[in-house]
Amino acid sequence: MPLPAATRAAGEDRLTRFAPKMGADYARGRNFDHGAGRHRDVSQLSPYLRRRLVLEREAVTRAYEAHGAEAAEKFVQEVLWRGYFKGWLEHRPEVWARYRDGLAQDLAALDDAPGLAARVAEAEAGRSGIACFDAWARELRETGYLHNHARMWFASIWIFTLRLPWRIGADFFYRHLLDGDPASNTLSWRWVAGLHTRGKFYAAEAANITRYTGGRFAPDPAELAEVSEGLEANEPEGLPPVASLRAPRPPQPGLPTALLITEEDCRVEDFDLSAFDLRGAATLSASHLRSTREVAPHVARFERDALADAAERAGVPDVQRLKAGGPSALVDWAQSLGVRQIVTPYIPVGPLGDWRESAEAALGAHGIALCELTREWDRVIWPHATAGFFKVKKKLPQILAELGLA
Repeated sequence: MPLPAATRAAGEDRLTRFAPKMGADYARGRNFDHGAGRHRDVSQLSPYLRRRLVLEREAVTRAYEAHGAEAAEKFVQEVLWRGYFKGWLEHRPEVWARYRDGLAQDLAALDDAPGLAARVAEAEAGRSGIACFDAWARELRETGYLHNHARMWFASIWIFTLRLPWRIGADFFYRHLLDGDPASNTLSWRWVAGLHTRGKFYAAEAANITRYTGGRFAPDPAELAEVSEGLEANEPEGLPPVASLRAPRPPQPGLPTALLITEEDCRVEDFDLSAFDLRGAATLSASHLRSTREVAPHVARFERDALADAAERAGVPDVQRLKAGGPSALVDWAQSLGVRQIVTPYIPVGPLGDWRESAEAALGAHGIALCELTREWDRVIWPHATAGFFKVKKKLPQILAELGLA
């Protein structure tokens, strides 16, 4: 199956084509997984929303224009989930650190447990012996996409039936998903495991899979574990307290400035850069930071093409291509331009956020500031993302009114 084009134009075309289905069709059909190449009732906009080739507010606006607030409510709520997850992780960056460090420990433990390592390899290759699970593993590896319902079933089977480490499963997703996002991916796996909302877990059920795959799969109930509790005992300390949102350094007008484009936001043309003395620009590839294991080539290719498209639209000549690693290359580039600050759209918690911390320190040692531009969507939604999604959902009218979308 060909990879979708990683451009703003391709994302907006998909948005336009799916807009007629954002109402009753989506609400009625969104839970059905029809299989690779047949996902007709879901938008598959997520790789574009992930990189902001398409903006969340654009998707919400199209849904309201086409169907009205009542009919479009379910689609709008699903768009809001991504903002909720990102805001929740911004309030609890320690949860990301726990995942990152725990994954390193889980992967190291495989070296001393060849039996477990073999079971992980079989599951990732689609050879677990559970037909639906194996088909989803192959679809993910081959296409970079899975229907959201399939993601939940897959994660539940991985955790509770196959009894494999949940972080390694999340890493498998993150290495292969075109829409892989540190917040949505990590917190979705935690939700299935019963770690996100304490006491609530997701159990894959044979009848549910049969119904929502249209009978493509009909697992024997005996194939799937009966789940009575989640993994809460693995985190007896519970969740860390809610922290204040990080206040990014704002850029200063008039200073010699360089523009840095990452996959966190490929719509830099939305920001007013005219106030800066712009001396140069660079794209920063970072998909390799998703894991210490090999990241799928289609993920790196989608990021590369999205960054190239963003650079072209930015209208800045001689855009350099940098790779996130040790910060010395970034410092050398900034010094070669004679800039006092680097401006980039906000970099949230995740692997690129970890990189940002080291880059900010290295640049600061040479008198260069790393400054971030923020979006109203995040500014409005993130303060509400401190508990469960219901809190955000309840305030949806207020949130959309503040965004000018109600």
